[in-house]
Formats: sequence, structure tokens, C-alpha cells
Amino acid sequence: MEKIEIKNISLNNGIEFPLVGLGTFRNADDKKSFKEAVKYAIKSGYRHLDGAWLYDIEDAIGEAIKEVIQESNGDLKREDLFIVSKIWNTFHSREAARQCLNEILANLGTSYVDLLLVHWPMGFSENLGMGPFPKDEQGNRLYSDVHYLETYRALEEFLKEGKAKSIGVSNFNIKQLQDVLDNCEIKPVNNQIEVTPYLQNDKLVEFCQKNGVVVSAYGPLGGSQKSTNRPDLPIVLENPVIVNIGKKYGKTPAQICLRWCIQRNIVVLPKSSNPQRMVQNVQIFDFELSEQDMQDIKKLEQNYRVYSVESLKDHKFYPFNEE
Repeated sequence: MEKIEIKNISLNNGIEFPLVGLGTFRNADDKKSFKEAVKYAIKSGYRHLDGAWLYDIEDAIGEAIKEVIQESNGDLKREDLFIVSKIWNTFHSREAARQCLNEILANLGTSYVDLLLVHWPMGFSENLGMGPFPKDEQGNRLYSDVHYLETYRALEEFLKEGKAKSIGVSNFNIKQLQDVLDNCEIKPVNNQIEVTPYLQNDKLVEFCQKNGVVVSAYGPLGGSQKSTNRPDLPIVLENPVIVNIGKKYGKTPAQICLRWCIQRNIVVLPKSSNPQRMVQNVQIFDFELSEQDMQDIKKLEQNYRVYSVESLKDHKFYPFNEE
């Protein structure tokens, strides 16, 4: 099996962060085949695995890691991997956040994660018998008023205890991230957000990078289905601009989208269980988009968000009402 070298970016604490990670959202349907996919990814050269409590897949990731390390005969160690997880919205108080982290570590079979994020700034009711999206009998969402700073302070404690090597946030807007920066003891290293050619997030990306916070992009390929809200928009991977740039370099549209992010110093988290596509998704370090290519993709901006979670718009910390 050809092993591909993936380049890194330095976090503000000096730790190296692989520029391509394996996204694992919505891969929980068939855990056995997903476990094999993770093993294949690691053997192909992936070192960065992006998980979350919500994804209900971290037990399979943990099994894959254990088996690959055993099969490597000492060539691969836990410290060679960069494992990311996220504290879910029903665990925003300090005590609940600790419970969430303990479950994460148990599922992954590890004593620490390399990066722990607050998944969303929005807290939900901590009545854990109600699942990850608690509702009342009328079907209304049940929120908590725990502030995201409280959750972030729990992460600071976990870092001091050695249970997380780095900490950060996800889906935070500029105002919310500034709030964390103004009040934190330990600076966040990362803000994981949606970035695609249709949602370029220029102001937020610029703010993060100016403040030493690395941006990582989930959903960087823009989704595989046409938008019902924007039927005029082709899916990103079929956009003629992306397709034609790909032809110029002998690369797939997906590789063009990922390379475009990398050249903006954005870490990418494409998700795939297909071995061929997994390998293609990291074959993005052997070419460079021209300035004209970058400008042509910049013109595709639509402010179109795939993961808008509009059902949560009434939450006081909903992040997408402002940049």
C-alpha cells in the first residue's frame, strides 16, 4: 500500500497539526466496515482523525487504532496519531463536560485526546435520558443557559490534567471567539467551521488566523446533494469552474476544493469510507493552484451553508446570525 506523507501546520502551542484529517460524521451506520475504513486510512498515511461524542462512532475508531497499532509491530504508536473529539451540547456544565470526556476516552481506548473542542456554543438540557437533542412533550427543543465560557473553562481543566493536549472550539462566530480569547486562561488553538467554495467565511477565517487560531474545515467538499433552498446551484463538485480547474491539473474536483483550502492555511476534514477517495483526498500536496485559480474560486461565494441547523435559531448562542 502506498503511504502518503501529509504536511502539518503549527498550532499556537507549538504542536504540529496534520493539514488533512479524516472526517467521521455520519459514518455510524455500519461500524464494522467503518472500522476497516479507518484502519485503511491510517495505513495509507492519515494521522489526524476527527471525531465527536455525537457521532456515535468513536468506539469503532478506538478499535481501529488498537488493531492498527498491534498489526504494525511497533512501527505505529498512539503518539503518532492526532485524535480530535468534541464535547456535545448536552454536556456544557463543568461536571457534565467531564462525564462526556470520560465517555469519549473510554470509547477511543485512550487516556487523552490531542485536541478537544466545544462542539457548538449552544447548550442543551442536561437531562441525559432524553438523548442528544432533548425536547419537551410538545416537541420544543430544551436548552440550557450554561454559557460556552463555562464549558471552555472545563476544557482548560482537562488540558491541565493531561486529558487533552490542545483545546479549541467549533462553530463559534467572531464575537463568540473574541469572548473566549478575552476570558480564557489557555488560548484556543482551533476553530472548526464549515468552509466550502460556496461558504468561504473570509471574515471569520481572517479573524481566527490574525489571532493565532487555526481554522479547520468540515464539509469542505460542499455536500453531495443539491440544495432544495437553492435549486439553481450545482453541487460544488459539479461546478464548471471547479471541474475545469481540475482538468487543467489532472486532479478531481474534490482535490481542487481541498487544495484551495490548504492554500488558505485551512485544515481540511473530508469524510469518506471509499479507499480510493480516501487516498485521493490526501494527494493534494504535489501541485499548487495559481493566483487566477484562487480568484476564480473566490467568485463562487454564495454565503450558502449546508449545516445551518436552522431549527436551533432561537437559541441565544446560535452562531450563524452574524459572522
